[in-house]
Amino acid sequence: MSKGIMVCCLAGGLFSGSGVAIADTIGRYECNVVGTQAPEPIGDRNGHTLVSTQFSCFGVDGIFKNAVYSATNVTEWDGPGKARQLQAGGVHRTAGGLAVTQIVEGTGSMIMKDEKPIGGQSSGTAAVRFSSGTLAPISGKTLKFTTRTTGLGRFVLEFSE
Repeated sequence: MSKGIMVCCLAGGLFSGSGVAIADTIGRYECNVVGTQAPEPIGDRNGHTLVSTQFSCFGVDGIFKNAVYSATNVTEWDGPGKARQLQAGGVHRTAGGLAVTQIVEGTGSMIMKDEKPIGGQSSGTAAVRFSSGTLAPISGKTLKFTTRTTGLGRFVLEFSE
C-alpha cells in the first residue's frame, strides 16, 4: 500500500484503536473515506504534509446505532509517525435525533511493518456542540474518540465518555 493511500485511510479517521474499554463505549461507527485525496506538501521539510478528508459513517452500536455521521477533517502530518488534527467535525443523524460534534484535539500515527504503512491509529476528544431528540443525552458532553484502520479507505470510529 502506498504512503499516500495509507495517509488517506488514516486521515479519514484520524482516530485510533487504542485503550477504550467496551463498557465505556457509547457508540461505534463503520466509516468510509469519500472520494480521493492526496497529501499536500507544506514545503518547509520532507514529510510535512496537510491532508483534507471527507468521510461518511454508519452507526453499528450504542446511541449511534443506525445513525449516519458525515464529517470532514484536516490533518497535519510530520512524516508517518506523527499527525495532529487541525480541524474536524460533523453531523450525526438518526431517526428522531441530531447532533453536531467538533474535534477538540486529536493525534495519530501510521502502523509500520518493514518500513511500509499497514494501518493507522489515532485518538482525541470531541465536544458535542448541539444535540436533540434521541441524541439529547450527549448534549454538552466532551467525548473521547478512537478509530482503527480496517481496510483501504475504511475505519472503525468509537466514541466513549
